[in-house]
Amino acid sequence: AGKKLFYDMGCISCHTPKFVTRRGTPNKAQAFQLIWPYSDFLLHDMGPGLADGQAVGEATGSEWRTPPLWGIGLTQTVNGNSFFLHDGRARTLTEAILWHGGEGQKARDRFAAADAADRDALVKFL
Repeated sequence: AGKKLFYDMGCISCHTPKFVTRRGTPNKAQAFQLIWPYSDFLLHDMGPGLADGQAVGEATGSEWRTPPLWGIGLTQTVNGNSFFLHDGRARTLTEAILWHGGEGQKARDRFAAADAADRDALVKFL
């Protein structure tokens, strides 16, 4: 149920589920591999709520590169904490979703409007 909600709410517009690796990799074992990063690895304007006003490289002060979501359920185990977003302000995945603005606003609004069972299912999927 959570995976369907992830798709239906529009999260996949930035958190692209899968890619196939390219042919011309130095290590042939890595060529044509299906990977599931749940990211498009692109910069997106996330709105004023997440903006820090600091341009870095190609990113303006309100743009962030979509982080891969694969393995996000292991954050506490691996890092010893559950801090999310670029500055660690979100303590849960629900908070991280609710901080989305700008290009992520529509998906955030769909998540916020969903009932508790659907929100829980989506977070459990992540």
